[in-house]
Amino acid sequence: MIPFNKPYYSGKEKSYIAKAMETKILTGDMKMIRDCESLLEKKYSFKKVFLTNSCTMALEMAALIANIQPGDEIILPSYTYVSTANAFALRGAKLIFVDSKMDHPNMDEKLIESLITDKTKAIVVLHYAGVACDFSVIQNLSKKHNLFIIEDAAQCIDAYYTNIPLGTIGDIACFSFHETKNIHCGEGGFIAINNPALLAKSEIVRNKGTNRAAFTRGEVSKYEWMDLGFSSMPSAISAAFLFSQLEKIEKVQKKRLKLWKNYFKKLKPLQKLKSIQLPIVPKFASNNAHIFYFICSSEKERNNLIEFLDSNRIQAVFHYQSLHASPYYKSKHGDRSLPNADKYSQCLVRLPLYYDLQIEEQEFICAKVIEFYSK
Repeated sequence: MIPFNKPYYSGKEKSYIAKAMETKILTGDMKMIRDCESLLEKKYSFKKVFLTNSCTMALEMAALIANIQPGDEIILPSYTYVSTANAFALRGAKLIFVDSKMDHPNMDEKLIESLITDKTKAIVVLHYAGVACDFSVIQNLSKKHNLFIIEDAAQCIDAYYTNIPLGTIGDIACFSFHETKNIHCGEGGFIAINNPALLAKSEIVRNKGTNRAAFTRGEVSKYEWMDLGFSSMPSAISAAFLFSQLEKIEKVQKKRLKLWKNYFKKLKPLQKLKSIQLPIVPKFASNNAHIFYFICSSEKERNNLIEFLDSNRIQAVFHYQSLHASPYYKSKHGDRSLPNADKYSQCLVRLPLYYDLQIEEQEFICAKVIEFYSK
């Protein structure tokens, strides 16, 4: 079986973990954690980075840091993972879902302003497949209506908007280092704080609601419970694993982009025949080769394709199910139609893409996709 994903290994994970273990202290704000945070800040110009044990935790922290309260309205895409929404639903917010674009799974920025009310507190942006939303629209809306921008940048390591790193534009950004991501630590993530006004509170939220960070710096004589917070830090072992991968990110990205471009080239004839719709990368966005997907003409066709590939020992998968139509939120959403989000839920398929994927394996995958559509 050619799996959908194989986690990347740099080869230095074990030696770095051993070095972390030699310190005899594996929890707390350890040097290995700070080294990862510093590397990310320097490389991508984040104002402040805090490693977390998942992107889900980073999103839940973001909702608390932004002081989301019951009754606040949050504008976010329907075509996204449940963590994007759950973080704000847990704070009692009302979720206002936006449809996707006709030609891309990202939310349609042109639909956002009509959904803004005097209760709107934030716009939560998901950059699907690491491809940026159009910030020229979103930033103008943020300034006009005094709204937070929170980036769900789970898929966006080493991705850019007009040469600006994703995750540096919003007030807060949340990234994933889950094993399905370009680089990873098995399960992990980080939160980037770009709005200086939120930094003091973010330190408290990160430290279980205490002022421990200020205590560690010698600014107070003892640390106390100051606010709500989370136990969000990864262990030093996870950070050591991650650091070995961060050192290799250019190598990983070069290989993944080569594979992505090869998929696009090999499957382009099917798009010319209007059998499939290949991914679009707008001029203002980069491509970090996180996902290679395409759109089938129907849900039945997509499911048949996945079954056909599986019979040929290739694991292809679909992706998100529209949150506005989910069993949990359907009755809360109302009857507003979001047809494009539903289209991607029904018709999008993802092909295997990982560092160790061999060209021969990729050629076989493409041949089988073409075979399916030639029947």
